[in-house]
Amino acid sequence: MNIARIAAPLAVVAALAGCSREGEISVEGGVGIQATRTACPIVGVPAGTGDITLFDPPASRDAAAIDVVANLTNVRAECADSGDDVVSTVSFTVQARRQRADGERTVTLPYFVAIVRGGTNVTAKRIGQVTLTFPAGQLRAQAQGQGTSVIARSAATLPAEVREQLTKKRKAGQEEAAVDPLTAPGVRAAVARATFEALVGFQLTDEQLRYNTTR
Repeated sequence: MNIARIAAPLAVVAALAGCSREGEISVEGGVGIQATRTACPIVGVPAGTGDITLFDPPASRDAAAIDVVANLTNVRAECADSGDDVVSTVSFTVQARRQRADGERTVTLPYFVAIVRGGTNVTAKRIGQVTLTFPAGQLRAQAQGQGTSVIARSAATLPAEVREQLTKKRKAGQEEAAVDPLTAPGVRAAVARATFEALVGFQLTDEQLRYNTTR
């Protein structure tokens, strides 16, 4: 599965996401924009990887052959960014439904946690498993999953000269006050390099991903 390809749309909002006391962009007199950013990665689920469908028999794609459907939800993160490394713990819930409730059943599903830099560059990826147990007579099951990402603070920090361009005070009426500093290629590239995403989703086969995107 090409994580870089499906993660790219998330980069659009990366530069304006997060929360911090530093790095604000502002213009005196209330004119312009104000945004904040943080070294913590933006957390998300790449398109097409938030659910998984199992079939019985496995090769069938008929609706009547659907066996188990699971969804990844309640994605959240806790971030510790006080040291040299930024550590983000991503947790989520998997909710599943099976078609037959004839007995107790255990289903194990694979998931990934990937770190993407600048919207397209996958710098790390880990695979985990979450196990769901369906009690006898029950159609639904739920389980919790978790993954941890570690990013060097130096990599997630904007260079001083770029921070100066972004935080420079601009007065209404000045020519530069009408220009978004993020339109400068060098500034935009630096923000992209310092922006990370922690993406979580089901580890799908090519066939499963194709099913999710074309059904």
